[in-house]
Parts: sequence; C-alpha cells; structure tokens
Amino acid sequence: MIVVNRFRVPADDPAAEAAFRADLQQAHEALAARPGYLHGGIGRNVDDPTLWVLTTTWEHVGAYRRALSSYDVKLYAVATLSRAVEEPSAYEVVTPESELNTHAARSLP
Repeated sequence: MIVVNRFRVPADDPAAEAAFRADLQQAHEALAARPGYLHGGIGRNVDDPTLWVLTTTWEHVGAYRRALSSYDVKLYAVATLSRAVEEPSAYEVVTPESELNTHAARSLP
C-alpha cells in the first residue's frame, strides 16, 4: 500500500520552512522504523515550492495502521502528519494481475 501525505508550507519564512523540513524528516524516520515499512521519501513540488509530500510504502494496510498507533510515531510524527492537506492518502498498489479493493463495509453486520 502507498500513503501520500501532502503539506502546504509558506515559502516566505525560511526558518519555518527549515523547521517543517526537520519535523517531516523526523516523522519519516519514526514511520520507517516500524514493522511493515518498505520505503518512502520526502519531496517538494518543483512548480509550487509551498507544496511538500511524504510518501511511504507498506506491506499492507494493517502495517500502516499499526505504525500510526505506535508510541514513537505518536510522539514524533502525528503532530506533523496532522498538518497534511485534508484528502484521502492511502492507495492500493495496482498491477495487471491485482484484484482491486471493492467499496464495501469493513465490519460484520
């Protein structure tokens, strides 16, 4: 599974931008230390420097959800992740042979 978190950070305050960059790096490191993390990275948009992204790839959705509930991620990442643009962030990996997730209730009746 792929997680894409986008952030808006004003580019007119270099100190705030540097602090955000350090916070985002710390958040990424906390997530990367969790079981099920495969890879990820930080980026900044080339056309709009106020737009940043953190992408992470996980073995499955359960690994990602467990990572979010871990103590270290709550301590070092949640405050930064809460600044993300409010939009869906979890994506399933699509390959020619993959069976796509269906839109259905995830609990028992």
